[in-house]
Amino acid sequence: MSLTIERIILPTFTRTLNTLSGMLKKGEAYAEARGIDPAVLVNARLAADMHPLKRQIQMVTDTVRRVLCQLAGQEVPSVADTEETFAELHTRIESTLKFINDFDTTALVDSEDKTITLPLGENGLDLDGATFAMGFGIPNLYFHAATTYNILRHNGVELGKIDFLGQP
Repeated sequence: MSLTIERIILPTFTRTLNTLSGMLKKGEAYAEARGIDPAVLVNARLAADMHPLKRQIQMVTDTVRRVLCQLAGQEVPSVADTEETFAELHTRIESTLKFINDFDTTALVDSEDKTITLPLGENGLDLDGATFAMGFGIPNLYFHAATTYNILRHNGVELGKIDFLGQP
């Protein structure tokens, strides 16, 4: 079986979304057990100039939709960034998992060689599909997932490496 874009990104996206859901559940339980207003964790950030936890989740889910749609040559659906609670963040993750499950993966066939233009600089940056997925999409996904993990850990939530990596 050959290595294809869909074999790389679909399991990676799904596993990462599931691990984020698990981390959020632990964050929720931590807040409840200690009598902390859940909004404190949802709005927590590592540094004043960084996005809060809720925005990290939004950016992970946006990345999933953007990468899949750009590789498939489809318009990226707009999703409002209105989540303010753990429940709303869980719903966003669940809707993104549904988006992946409902996505027509035949649209990804041969997308490795498709040209994707990122809106960077004056003329944009052209990347082939494989470079876009592995050099931009997956690193962006992991950056925001790791930042979510770090925000929760920084605030005392007991998470370990397996909480981030999940089950393959």
